[in-house]
Amino acid sequence: MGFANWYDEQVVPRLIRCACSSPAIMALRTKVVPLASGRVFEIGCGGGINQEFYDAPRIDSYCGMDPSAKGLEFARASANQKGWSADIREGTGEAIPYPDASFDCVVCTFTLCSVQDQAGTLAQLRRILKPGGRLFYTEHGRAPDANVLRWQERIEPVWKRLAGGCHLTRPIGDAVAQTGFDVREMGRRYLPKTPRFAGWVEWGEAIRI
Repeated sequence: MGFANWYDEQVVPRLIRCACSSPAIMALRTKVVPLASGRVFEIGCGGGINQEFYDAPRIDSYCGMDPSAKGLEFARASANQKGWSADIREGTGEAIPYPDASFDCVVCTFTLCSVQDQAGTLAQLRRILKPGGRLFYTEHGRAPDANVLRWQERIEPVWKRLAGGCHLTRPIGDAVAQTGFDVREMGRRYLPKTPRFAGWVEWGEAIRI
């Protein structure tokens, strides 16, 4: 195994798990994850960070997917700790192996920044939701301020290499809306105690039209 592969497979999942469990980010998770109910699919479940926030009595079934083998280890350990049955698989958002209209809710937290094809992944999430199904999201991405955006564009090429393909400049709510969702924004702001180039976040609920 070369250094690059070792870094991506062993170091990046741990970095992401640490960075994505800061108090400010965990507070955002508490705003969206507990809203999920029924048949639930979580994209980017690696790390298992969201597991503690699901209201288990409201969940009929839980499925999760992530491309990282190490991240999936964390996710399965979290499911065991929670004590619930979970279908957790390795895979990517561009090719979700579930039939159309399989789920009532999709949960997507700090994942759209790193998928290879953002629009393709959102189209897949829409496809597996039943009509009227809900996508709950909280993501970081393209800042609304021109000076911050300029720094994002400068830093992004190096950032992607160090952070598992994470993009800084991808739009969030607008991208969801363009994929056939009715977006009901719940909030948007810069995270406190976070560099502004990496700190713009948006969260909300999106209904499959």
